[in-house]
Amino acid sequence: MPARDSAPTGSPCWADLWTSDVEGSRRFYSELLGWEAQAPSPEFGGYFMFTREGVPVGGGMGDMGDMKASNSWKIYLQTDDIAKTVQVAESEGAQVVSPVMAVADMGVQVVLVDPVGAAVGAWQPGSFPGFTMLGEHGTPSWFELLTRDHARAVGFYRAAFGWGTTTDAVEEGGFLYTIMHGRSGEGDLAGIMDAKAFLPDGAADGWSIYWAVDDVEATVARCKELGGSVVMDTQHTPYGVLAALADPAGAQFKLRKPKE
Repeated sequence: MPARDSAPTGSPCWADLWTSDVEGSRRFYSELLGWEAQAPSPEFGGYFMFTREGVPVGGGMGDMGDMKASNSWKIYLQTDDIAKTVQVAESEGAQVVSPVMAVADMGVQVVLVDPVGAAVGAWQPGSFPGFTMLGEHGTPSWFELLTRDHARAVGFYRAAFGWGTTTDAVEEGGFLYTIMHGRSGEGDLAGIMDAKAFLPDGAADGWSIYWAVDDVEATVARCKELGGSVVMDTQHTPYGVLAALADPAGAQFKLRKPKE
């Protein structure tokens, strides 16, 4: 089972769900992906963890007073200096929408809207490193930003999060895709796609998380049984079997079974 002690600097290290239907979402993801929904924490406003075999795989939160949930998944990128990350991010055109806040001894977080309009969090870990299990059923498999301004997005994440060597390639479909690597060039950690040719009118630029599953078609069918919907049906691609779904409250996410 692929595991790690901590995320490489600048890479996705956590994801959480902001949902208008807390109880429904807890049931949906538990039944769909085999997660266990842990008890909400009054200390942190009802925030709760999803776990798989006792290991945290994601977080969840409902409405926050007058702030109504956007029914969306948000990813967090690891930083070893959150103050510097915020300083550089703002100088590169990002806006802070949720200020820097310590979460007990677990770490420090901030939520930004990047220069292309995509929400993204930053997490400086303390006792909680974020994801420690990847690539197994029900755990993260890939992270991807779809944007209409590819060059600006790539420049921003290089500057603000210290992204290392990237690889730009025009694939068979004619789109430009940048792979993010660690500062020392290690790993394929996330991607940025030039999506201006196919993002629907009115759809915002945004990050997606792919959850690894053993059987994409069976998971798509189960999603529909549980009241979710299909955004993109199963596709067999050079990068594995993919699909895009939405939970019953409307939060979108993706599935992936990597190519063997």
